Amino acid sequence: MKNPQNVFLTGFYWAFVAYLFVPLMLMTAMSFKDSNFISFPIDSFTMKWYVQVVQDEQFLSAVGYSLMIAFVVTVVATAIGVWIALLASNEAIWGKAVIFALACLPAVVPGMIQAISMRIFIRAIDVPTGTFAIILGHTVHAVPFVVIMAMTRLRSMPSSLVDAARDLGADNFIAFFRVTLPYLGPALVGGMIFCALTSIDDFVRTFFLGGYQTTLPMLIFAKISGGMSPEINAMATLVLIATGAVGLYAERRVRRSRN
Repeated sequence: MKNPQNVFLTGFYWAFVAYLFVPLMLMTAMSFKDSNFISFPIDSFTMKWYVQVVQDEQFLSAVGYSLMIAFVVTVVATAIGVWIALLASNEAIWGKAVIFALACLPAVVPGMIQAISMRIFIRAIDVPTGTFAIILGHTVHAVPFVVIMAMTRLRSMPSSLVDAARDLGADNFIAFFRVTLPYLGPALVGGMIFCALTSIDDFVRTFFLGGYQTTLPMLIFAKISGGMSPEINAMATLVLIATGAVGLYAERRVRRSRN
């Protein structure tokens, strides 16, 4: 006889899976509909919306702009996050808990509040809205995730590894690049992928900090404001496939690095 608690938990799990994936499946199905409107039933299927999307210069420009911002945000956030993680993991540093709390604060502040505060900040320091402001806002939001992943990895790192490197004549700089950084590899891969995906997907901060050039979320929002169509579903499906592939690659890379 099955345990009622296990049956309930199994049913709850599959209900949650359906809640996550059924909307995505419906969105993907609608991207193949041979009609200008989103509705059931789907009488015939077509690929014309995908052809239209990949030939849309505005879409390609938005993708390129979003990828450029995501790349810069990932590099800067990773460098800052690793530095903070090393600082907060150092036993000789006073106030490590305060450093860690301040570094992770942007992850718990509501996005709207953070976007408004960043807009006020860049205006106070006389920085115009646009690419630099977007990178600044996305980086502030991404750093905590790198810090958390790097610190989690550092806590499992045997101190004897760095001590052995120093006994062999390595200074702090060489010990970091030859021992600590490779050990952080799996965590950094996950953190960098997370930074890139959150930057590409960030709408609220981009809305408040952006200029005239359009990112991918802003383009989709502008198109939705004009009415839903299968073309928007095709855009979202392509983004879903790309981000899913990157996520799976990162997961396999991290798992392989740990073996």
